Amino acid sequence: MKIHYFQRYHGKENVATANTLLLLSRLYAYSPDKFFRFLKASVFSDNIEPEIVFQLQEKSDESVPDATITQAGFKIVVETKLHGQFSVDQLKRHLTAFSGEKYQVLMTLDPQPMNQKTAEAFAACLMEYHRRAERPISHINTTFEKMISDIREVLDDRDYEMLEVVSDYEEYCYDSDLISGAWKRMRVQLAGVTLEVNKRLNLYYDDAGRGFSGHEYLGLYKDKCVRAVGKISAIVTAKGTPESLAYGMEKGTLTDEMKSRIHEAIEDGKRYGYQMDNTRYFFVDRFFETDFRKITPRAPMGSRIFDLTKVLGVSKLPGTAEIAERLRERTWE
Repeated sequence: MKIHYFQRYHGKENVATANTLLLLSRLYAYSPDKFFRFLKASVFSDNIEPEIVFQLQEKSDESVPDATITQAGFKIVVETKLHGQFSVDQLKRHLTAFSGEKYQVLMTLDPQPMNQKTAEAFAACLMEYHRRAERPISHINTTFEKMISDIREVLDDRDYEMLEVVSDYEEYCYDSDLISGAWKRMRVQLAGVTLEVNKRLNLYYDDAGRGFSGHEYLGLYKDKCVRAVGKISAIVTAKGTPESLAYGMEKGTLTDEMKSRIHEAIEDGKRYGYQMDNTRYFFVDRFFETDFRKITPRAPMGSRIFDLTKVLGVSKLPGTAEIAERLRERTWE
């Protein structure tokens, strides 16, 4: 069973804040240099010396923000929402959480960018505040998805440990609906020796104890590239021995023909010594061959998620066959 770094509770702002703070603190512990590269690219424009304190719900005179990230020269106050209910009045009170630091940032974090009306109203409040303030406060509005993307930008393929942490945080965000748009996501899985049977049976299987995030497309990776892509039509769990499997439907409708494919996959798995007594099966309408090539060294660690609209440069996805053809013209790192 996969061990998670981040607790899984849905719909709780304090858990989302704590998990985000844990992610950033893990990045800092892993590499202060990469942590400050992330801050410089996403928050600041000047160099910062690494010495930092992470704290949840630090009280100020007039407010209790969700979290603070502090260093003797800068302070980031974090306010997290899950459904865009930012209050201008609450954000104004958070301005009192600062105490003259050289760099002062109020970060608002939500699954979606702040709505324009609230953003403009708070910008006007900040402008008024700056007329009498000794130092300016920057407002950074970001999303869980962008934070993950920004952190990945400072990591590379050799950062195995940190990439695993980021992937688990990303999975937590998907599972908790902190990142929307499952319809446009492709999850890439390592296929290896099972690639041909996966394509023939139009299914992919994995340990049911491992979590998975919302995605509509499945890509199969082998030898430096994604070799096939399919649109998920059904997800089934099967527990027990081949003679007495207990099925559970997570998506779609189970048919006798699908059960037959599951049994064939189990028989094939015996060739590789796989123990398939608690397995999740992802059925696709059809796997289409493609050649979505990875141009950097080393295989990816675990699974990878791609936003197909960004990869293909479209706002609406074409059919799966065309997606497969267009991916042949793209590469990834």
